[in-house]
Amino acid sequence: MNIVRKLLMVIGVLILIPVVAMATLSVSTRNSDGPSTVFAGGRLVAGELVTGPEPDWTFVRNIGTIELQLLDPPRSRLIWIAEHEGKIYVVSGYMGSTIGRLWKRWPAQAERDGRAIVRIDGKRYERHLVRIMTGSEVEGVTAEFNRKYRAGLTPATIEAGTTWLFELAPPDSDVTGSLR
Repeated sequence: MNIVRKLLMVIGVLILIPVVAMATLSVSTRNSDGPSTVFAGGRLVAGELVTGPEPDWTFVRNIGTIELQLLDPPRSRLIWIAEHEGKIYVVSGYMGSTIGRLWKRWPAQAERDGRAIVRIDGKRYERHLVRIMTGSEVEGVTAEFNRKYRAGLTPATIEAGTTWLFELAPPDSDVTGSLR
């Protein structure tokens, strides 16, 4: 009986060590400038804040992920990006299930308050996330995500709400409605 108790204690400690380490890393990352590969980060503060006219976004075709921070709440994450016809877009999958919506809270937060900062190649850009569910651009945007990431997106997955699509619009654009 004494050996079983000691064995259970050793197993408990071996399980507790990585759990505590992961929790500590998660908390420390939330207070840092940007996300880690696994955990959401804090505010994006480093890097030049680009202002002025819209850049030529075609350069993001060669970029796998960007850092996206909502202003409310001020958390950042790594996310895929696509450019189509001079505009940039991000997606969030797994939105058709309760688990997906609990796991990925940022899309609903972006729908409520779309103000955001993105950091691409060390430069920050103010943006406004606008959810798109239908429209002429959806087919081209999903095709670009599929070309770039082999994502398996279709206009039907966007329209059904299993994947949410957001345009990263300029902050001064007319975004009176968050659904188009």
